[in-house]
Amino acid sequence: LTEQAVAVAGGIIGGILLFVLLGITAYLLWKKFCRLFSYEKLINPVKTTEANAIFQDQANSEIQLKSTRSRSVPFIIPPTLQGRDWIHLTNEEQVQEDRDPYMTPQSGPRSSFHSLAGAYVVGTINPDLYKFPEDKSETDFPDGNIGRLWFSVEYEQESERLLVSLIKVRKLQPPADSCSPFVKIYLLPDERSYLQSKTKRKTLNPHFDENFVFQVSSKMLLQRTLKFLVYHVDKQKKHHLLGQVIFPLKNEALTEDNKLVIWRDLEKENSEPPSEHGDIQFSLSYNDYLGRLTVVVLRARGLKLQEESPAAGVYVKVSLMNHNKFIKSKKTAALLGTPNPVYNETFSFKADQTELDTASLSLSVLQSNKGEKTLLLGRVVVGPFMYTRGKELEHWNEMISKPKELVKRWHALCHST
Repeated sequence: LTEQAVAVAGGIIGGILLFVLLGITAYLLWKKFCRLFSYEKLINPVKTTEANAIFQDQANSEIQLKSTRSRSVPFIIPPTLQGRDWIHLTNEEQVQEDRDPYMTPQSGPRSSFHSLAGAYVVGTINPDLYKFPEDKSETDFPDGNIGRLWFSVEYEQESERLLVSLIKVRKLQPPADSCSPFVKIYLLPDERSYLQSKTKRKTLNPHFDENFVFQVSSKMLLQRTLKFLVYHVDKQKKHHLLGQVIFPLKNEALTEDNKLVIWRDLEKENSEPPSEHGDIQFSLSYNDYLGRLTVVVLRARGLKLQEESPAAGVYVKVSLMNHNKFIKSKKTAALLGTPNPVYNETFSFKADQTELDTASLSLSVLQSNKGEKTLLLGRVVVGPFMYTRGKELEHWNEMISKPKELVKRWHALCHST
């Protein structure tokens, strides 16, 4: 009986020891497994690791190349932002998308450095991209340029004075070797009076720095247009027009605190006399990607206004037609009684590329009289061969052949309806 008790006790003790041994083994394995998936919070500065060494080598190499190219600045995601996805976009741009901060971060974009103490290096920033753009107005002149004019505009609300500063002109193209330029400044629609600059002798790049004042009420200011005419005086004292600049004031915010310094390229003035009913100038452009037809109504000249209502408004109505059916129309602002109104207004129409063979544009110049019927001063239609010929057809075809480019032309108005 005693031997049986000893055997039973020995078995129990052996079982307990085996259970304890298995428990210790399981605990040690669990600790090892957890250590593989944990990280140690860094309190002291990061010691040099293999990744840090690679990063330092990269920085050293960039310092050595500093004389040949600008140094790039590494762009690093801190460890606190690793719990966010980074979605690749075009041109290597990236955008953040919020995720659950408690989820294990997936492998994000890494450079060849991989991880620097838990931070991701996703690229570099080129400081040269953040410099102010260089002013190229003095150097970049398009082909066929006949000169460029700089001026500034400011309006004094209290005294109702428009202050115009004529600054300079560059790259004039005179008819002779020498050039003695001066500038006449008009405030349209008044074409009878003007202010004139001094004449600069023998220079293609005159510097004026002259100030001029026009008296104009704030109510009428936005209906006025500045016109600069640049002339050359030859040895026989004859004046030759070199070019002009037309600058409508309606699109500008003119205040005493906002002095606008502007430059514009000179344009050749239409030296031909106006047609019987007047002429209109506009630009056409077609964007084949967006399916958008754009019309810029610039100005008209030589209009035959109704004498009974000289103060009536003159405006341009632009209509899109398809198979001679009306689609949509838009109107410019009405300018008071001038035979040479300046609009500079842009209109866009939706037109699929497949519709260009059947579409057309009608531009009608109208004079509105209060309480009376609107008077048609003239009209022009541009479009494909189905509807037009001559200059109107050429303008339309040039627009199609030069997508996204503004094509500008003058057209004679006719009185047919």
